[in-house]
Amino acid sequence: MSLFWAMRGKPLGALGGLLIIVLVATALLAPVLAPYDPIKMGTDDFGRDILSRVIYGARISMLLGLGAVAISTLLATIIGLLSGYYGGRIDIVLQRCIDTLMAFPGLVVLLTIMAMLGQGLGNVILALGIGGTAGNARIIRSAVLAIRENQYIEVARATGCQDWQIILRHILPNIAAPIMVVVTLGLGVAILAESALSFLGFGVPPPTPSWGAMLSGSGRTYMIQAPWMAVFPGIAISLAVFGFNMLGDALRDLLDPKLRGGPQGRA
Repeated sequence: MSLFWAMRGKPLGALGGLLIIVLVATALLAPVLAPYDPIKMGTDDFGRDILSRVIYGARISMLLGLGAVAISTLLATIIGLLSGYYGGRIDIVLQRCIDTLMAFPGLVVLLTIMAMLGQGLGNVILALGIGGTAGNARIIRSAVLAIRENQYIEVARATGCQDWQIILRHILPNIAAPIMVVVTLGLGVAILAESALSFLGFGVPPPTPSWGAMLSGSGRTYMIQAPWMAVFPGIAISLAVFGFNMLGDALRDLLDPKLRGGPQGRA
């Protein structure tokens, strides 16, 4: 069954994918779609055009999401592979580090990292990437544990394959599906987390057009007098998070045989 026909059985997932395509197109075509420069005079409290800032904000959100997810997925994959494949003391040490990180609320971890690094787009991406590592590492470790016990892994060891060869040739390709789901769901979480950081004053510094900064800054201050200043960036955040979450849920259901509708394997 092709991905297109499979997605027909997941209308919300297809809608999420469509929203993501629109978001990516908006980010790429921002200079064409935006009627004004997002920093010059316009219609917000500093005289900047709100529509243009929302459109350009798609670029920042995509950059934040992709950068944070790339960092968290890379770290989580390395930790999950080492922990799940080798087990023993390596697994114990790595999992106790993960437990320690997960013992604190996610927002507290992000605020602590931002307090150490300071403000800046790169620091926000790094903080979100580190903050999202723990949960993803647990998911990838579980997938590695399930694959490690398969017979073809034992055959590979018996034929003299090195550990790194087994990991790269046999384990990593077989955990691509859960990694893909982790990436898709993580993008929405990263965009939402940046909004929370901006609300607390640790997000992307001005005058960079960011949905979170627009919502938590002037949007919150002038919500009664000019509600559109908060409504439009809020709608953009909601649609982006909804799109990534629905697409991630659909991919999880399609790529996991246990979630395809029971014994018949319906998508």
